[in-house]
Amino acid sequence: MKDELRVLLLDARVDRARDLARALKDAGCQVVAQLVAPVDLHATLRAVQPDLVIVDMDSPDRDTLEDMQRITSEQPRPIVMFVDESDSESIRTAVRAGVAGYVVKGASPERIRPVLEVAVARFEQFQALRNELARAQSTLAERKVIERAKGILMEKRGYSEEEAFRMLRKMAMNQGIRVAEVARHVLAAAELI
Repeated sequence: MKDELRVLLLDARVDRARDLARALKDAGCQVVAQLVAPVDLHATLRAVQPDLVIVDMDSPDRDTLEDMQRITSEQPRPIVMFVDESDSESIRTAVRAGVAGYVVKGASPERIRPVLEVAVARFEQFQALRNELARAQSTLAERKVIERAKGILMEKRGYSEEEAFRMLRKMAMNQGIRVAEVARHVLAAAELI
């Protein structure tokens, strides 16, 4: 983890935010933006590009959790929530929203750095799994397109499966594109006929 994390802090209570900002600084973090309400959260996030988002609140509410979900889908980064009160449903909802660290009554200065390190590690692990899943889904989709294109070549040209694949591969090499792209062209041409 980086020595100095750039943090966006969201806390409606100014006194609590001030104390947390001081504890974050002592833990080797730099608070690059501090908001009292999530009104400008997404614009601020884009502008300051923090390494981490920290939400400090009494109890998580639906709107804040929706904002965390939006961050996770649009501008992924580790999110840590420090809350005073919680229940099982709020925790599950926060995790589904992409919150990597959820701490109840635990924003004590000596615990902050380890909590942030765990959140960053969880976030990185989740992002790696997400990327791996996206690659696997893309590969599967490409294979399906290739199989359909081979089927068309087998039906229309009387090729064997091996001959159909060789034809797709040869066309891809000649055009300098991927086999899946050639397969998409074959499918598009077949739709015109």
